Amino acid sequence: MSDTEAGNGRRSSLHGFWSSKLAFILAVTGSAVGLGNIWKFPYVAGENGGGAFVLIYLLCVFAIGLPIMMSETLLGRRGRRNPVASMALLGEEEGRGSWWQVVGFSGVLAGFFILSFYSVIAGWVFAYVGKSVSGAFVGADAAIVKDVFGGIAGSWVATAGWHTVFMLVTVVVVARGVERGLEQAVTLMVPALIGILLVLLGYSAATGEFEMGVRFLFEPDWSKVSGTTVLAALGQAFFTLSIGMGCVMAYGAYLPQETSIPATATAVVCADTAVAILSGLVIFPIVFANGLDPMAGPGLIFEALPLSFGNMAGGVVFGTLFFLLVGFAALTSAISLMEPAVAWWVESRGATRARASITIGLIIWALGFLSVFSFNLLADYTFLNGTFMDNFDYLTSNIMLPLGGLLITVFCGWFMSENSVTDELNVGTGRLYRTWRFLTRYIAPVAVIFVFLNAVGWLDWLSAAAA
Repeated sequence: MSDTEAGNGRRSSLHGFWSSKLAFILAVTGSAVGLGNIWKFPYVAGENGGGAFVLIYLLCVFAIGLPIMMSETLLGRRGRRNPVASMALLGEEEGRGSWWQVVGFSGVLAGFFILSFYSVIAGWVFAYVGKSVSGAFVGADAAIVKDVFGGIAGSWVATAGWHTVFMLVTVVVVARGVERGLEQAVTLMVPALIGILLVLLGYSAATGEFEMGVRFLFEPDWSKVSGTTVLAALGQAFFTLSIGMGCVMAYGAYLPQETSIPATATAVVCADTAVAILSGLVIFPIVFANGLDPMAGPGLIFEALPLSFGNMAGGVVFGTLFFLLVGFAALTSAISLMEPAVAWWVESRGATRARASITIGLIIWALGFLSVFSFNLLADYTFLNGTFMDNFDYLTSNIMLPLGGLLITVFCGWFMSENSVTDELNVGTGRLYRTWRFLTRYIAPVAVIFVFLNAVGWLDWLSAAAA
């Protein structure tokens, strides 16, 4: 395929294109909607002022997350290559040098590391679909549910097996390409995810403490709002949209030129936020109805909710639907995490997509065993920030992603010419462009710096030093 699209002087994607604007929206929504939407956002919102937190979060996600997502998408579409090559090309195009490829490489590497441990947790979700179907949680008490989780996580054989199954499914989808693999997968799974979520919402409203769940999520408690609340909202707004890890840039490279970046990015942000809020309205009424304390993280998915479903009418059916929901969310995120590395391998090595997918998949699968062993054989071996999995999580979430997001805002906001940006955004130089430019130049970089400083604990250190 030629380096430019015929007749218009633009580069053409080497991997094909999304067939429609909807396909891109579903793909990026699938990437953004992951385990964090389900097991983190609702809890963080409830514990940080409910409706007050949600309002602050919405402000942050539209003032910071949306401009960065637009920036990363336009970088991908203008470069039409994998994130590494796109940043090298655009750096040279803007007269800033090819060293900007480090931004793309950091994103590809971050996605690579994240998938190595994400697939381990997602493998447990696959295992729980089977457990739920078999009725393993029917009438179970807390001890039985804990034993089920321990039997999977504590066994390196079981965890490795499900990690392998999840990675195999991910590789098969990515190997089939943009239209036959990624697009077909997301157009099936994202609508299914939303449909299941709505069914579960009805179930939660009928059988759970729905009013209590609504109050937990939405009743404003301004007494809980502090600087920590704002930082939590900032962090959630940044991490929820899959920005800084190359996924959005890779997907942007396949976006047809006539598709509006501002409109599609806004649709993705709205969809991601809606899924996070609806997840809370599904989960917490069920948790409260069973007299359990709300919690965040794996304990919510693998202990509290199975216990709840096991003791509710229709629990087998709706519990199974819930784990299918989580499984779809995990898989659509996983294929987006793998895509940048596969695209880079195809372009830099001249490999076929199938061979690149198998190669990258095998490397991620092998690296994932360090996270597999973090729950059993190497559970007692800790260094720096904990187990191997803890360190992968810390490195990517607290360092690589914020720095990647910061450099994206700096490049787009300060170094890309007005002509380059308006050509991709197709909005002229009016109010929308000026708003994006202001937010990308001044607001988003400062916010990301605060996210980074808070994530690595330096804000606490600075506060203590100032005191």
